[in-house]
Amino acid sequence: MKTIFPVILLAVLTSCAGHIATGPSDPMVIPAPESIRTAEGYFELHPQVRLDVDAESQDMGYAADAFSEMLVSLFGDRSGAAGTGSSHVIMETDSTLPASGYRLEIAPEAIKIDGGDAAGCFYAVQTLRQLIPAEAYGDRKLKSVRLPAMTVTDAPQMEYRGMMLDVARHFFSAEEVKKVLDIMALHKLNVFHWHLTDDQGWRIEIDAYPELTRIGSVRSRTIIGKDPGGEYDETTRYDDTPHGGFYTKDQIRDIVSYARARFITVIPEVEFPGHAVAALASYPWLGCTGEQYEVRQTWDIDDRVFCIGKESTFTFLENVLSEVIGMFPSAYIHIGGDECPDKMWRKCPDCLHRMQEENLKAYRELQGYGVARIGAFLEARGRHLIGWDEILDAGVTPSSIVMSWRGTEGGEKAARQGNRVIMCPTEYCYFDYYQLPDISREPLAWGGLITLHKAYSFNPFEGLDPQSRSNVLGVQANLWTEYISDISGLEYMMLPRLAALSETAWSLPRKDWRDFCRRMDNMTSLYDALGYEHAHYSQNEE
Repeated sequence: MKTIFPVILLAVLTSCAGHIATGPSDPMVIPAPESIRTAEGYFELHPQVRLDVDAESQDMGYAADAFSEMLVSLFGDRSGAAGTGSSHVIMETDSTLPASGYRLEIAPEAIKIDGGDAAGCFYAVQTLRQLIPAEAYGDRKLKSVRLPAMTVTDAPQMEYRGMMLDVARHFFSAEEVKKVLDIMALHKLNVFHWHLTDDQGWRIEIDAYPELTRIGSVRSRTIIGKDPGGEYDETTRYDDTPHGGFYTKDQIRDIVSYARARFITVIPEVEFPGHAVAALASYPWLGCTGEQYEVRQTWDIDDRVFCIGKESTFTFLENVLSEVIGMFPSAYIHIGGDECPDKMWRKCPDCLHRMQEENLKAYRELQGYGVARIGAFLEARGRHLIGWDEILDAGVTPSSIVMSWRGTEGGEKAARQGNRVIMCPTEYCYFDYYQLPDISREPLAWGGLITLHKAYSFNPFEGLDPQSRSNVLGVQANLWTEYISDISGLEYMMLPRLAALSETAWSLPRKDWRDFCRRMDNMTSLYDALGYEHAHYSQNEE
């Protein structure tokens, strides 16, 4: 069934009200498409264009909405006009195309968008957005945009194309999270890993445990400048300003829906068994000693973790995760599993009893026991566990997904033993690292250096045999926010490195650094037109 969507936007034009913008004859698209064939002639995209779309599914409606939003950004919101435009865009699915793939045909008489599914149609619209000259966005006085005739055929190389945002260290509003999702959509990324809990803040509303947000979501102050890493004394400075915030269940469901409309899956992360101080400050009985802690005010790793010996810990986690499952339809739930000291377990009688009861030989095996138990809980409810690569250290179930951050070695090991893997090693994918060689020009960052070229050079398959490669689901950029406190800083650290990550995920065999830089000139112009902060790069900074 075909429906004509009411996206015909009737512009009010005067003799001096606008001009015709012409797209580039040499298409510059990121991530690099599989094939572009140019042809003769132009299509005139104007406010009266008609969209004919297969409207049988809600997902196709999302793809149509993306096209409508693009027109609004070009010509302004005049959606009250009737739809009688003669030129038109046709959008439909084609089962011969791969999932998320598309064919975009621009001809003088029409634009034809065929997608292997609705997601493919959506990605075709993102390509169309980049083919429009950047200066056209926000003009609102344009008569039309002239698009050179061409055919773009494309499909992603990787199933998982992700970005992780940490909102525990610094909180970002629901509207700011949506802006991040918009940036991801422009780059054809499809997984938003949402890091919601840590030592420095608990950001998700849980009905069964209201103290998590009443107490755990607010820290009384935050360390100023670079964290010395555990050596705190009278010279350590704090801002003495409470920092907090959390997302209500309604806000979370709204963000999940907003992401779905952009073909992005949201994967929540609730940390276990480490990075737990915000939870322990809220409910002291979750720890080994029962002490009353404060939400952590500094950034280094904390010894105070969930007690594995107490059965009440698992009751708590299962109740929390049951509510999390109710908010997030994702097949995957991330439980962290990283950077968990066993210091408190070593002197805890409950943990010692658990070791004896489960015949565990080393304290580190308590983590493996806990992760396996939570994994089984999730599997019984139709979900799968994701954890950072430390979950390999204490044994991992075959169904668990390993997120390899301490280099690629953990991912390689997991892939060879049959686990599915997401590659996000620090040296390529940690976008809280500096991105310009002269760090004096940079805002304060965690450390390390990942230039645009370094991010672009990442090959997640290096060193893997063909069978192991098949277990690599994809790649992910990680953005930790210890030193990022506002949305402009967040955008700056994302861009343009997110473009490099997106090309690795989407077009890996076709990567070419010099050609990427040429296309980035167009992309950074689009960032400017859309009002995004971004770093300035040089193709010589290799």
